[in-house]
Amino acid sequence: MKPPSVLESVSESAAASVSASAVAPGAPSSPASARAGAGLIDGHGRRIDYLRVSVTDRCDLRCTYCLPKDYKGAEIPANWLSHEEMARLVRLFVDNGVRKVRLTGGEPLTRGGVAGLAAAIAAMPGLSDLSLSTNGTRLARHARSLREAGVRRLNVSLDTLDAAGFQAITGRDCLADVLDGLRAAREAGFAPVKLNSVVHAATPEDDVERLLAYAREQGFVLRLIEPMPMGDCGRAHEHVDLNALGGRLAARHGLVPALAAGGAGPARYWTADGQTHVLGVITPMSRHFCAACNRVRLGADGTLYLCLGQEDQVPLGRMLRAGASDAELRGALLAGIAAKPERHDFNARPERVLRFMAQTGG
Repeated sequence: MKPPSVLESVSESAAASVSASAVAPGAPSSPASARAGAGLIDGHGRRIDYLRVSVTDRCDLRCTYCLPKDYKGAEIPANWLSHEEMARLVRLFVDNGVRKVRLTGGEPLTRGGVAGLAAAIAAMPGLSDLSLSTNGTRLARHARSLREAGVRRLNVSLDTLDAAGFQAITGRDCLADVLDGLRAAREAGFAPVKLNSVVHAATPEDDVERLLAYAREQGFVLRLIEPMPMGDCGRAHEHVDLNALGGRLAARHGLVPALAAGGAGPARYWTADGQTHVLGVITPMSRHFCAACNRVRLGADGTLYLCLGQEDQVPLGRMLRAGASDAELRGALLAGIAAKPERHDFNARPERVLRFMAQTGG
């Protein structure tokens, strides 16, 4: 079988700027490949050192801003990369300058063997940070094995502490399972544990206040996230400027702006003591952070998504299964990174991205 075209899904304008030699084994170095010795640098001068890996696009919740209740569009498991295939692609990224990897979904813990995959990735020379995002429903039974495998940080989705409100948002009555998972994570030694809470125009501010009090009591970090117009579900939730809400909460709780960034992501934080982060906001809509973007996403089928808010992608998984060598995969990776879009168009073209968040990886 002939490997698929490297940039068959990357926008024509972006692909046109990438030399064909960047993807041909043994060809002379292109500008993209020449710069790979210093890491992955995209066409806008940004260093790409963070990879988010979706191990599955399936989830055991149906959060209203993420997936429809009757969603039937999940990839068939036969099209998921095996853990061995996924580790091969991740190693390619790490060998070319990626230093931080996050395992995501869907819900990653709905797929078996994630701790084994984590252990394989954690052992890769050059990797400095391995983390995982989860909705927490299965975390209690997996927290210790994930920690032993080399995962050091967790992000856990939690939008409310009200049981009825939780069921209304997620479609399941399982808030107690998530709270059990958070306790298990703390006992297993994860630090920091970040609570990711999607806040939109209809979110009661009292819910956010309760979450912040809970996070401070438990030693967690609360991060408020603006919903993005991905799929019909995302577009159905109006965003609000979380910079303003964060400022109000910080003033009420005596918090001050953090001087240092908190990890690999785009959050802006407040602290209680000048050092320990307590509250953060992630504002892709009201104050985007595209100029500092340092990440790409690998879907469960091996598709490389170059931008969360664009459709540009590279079919690395299909190439791998078609027999591509590591050199050919590396060429495709470099060409894709060189063609990474400058920014999303969520505000100007909210209808542009048809896929749901779970299909890309959070």
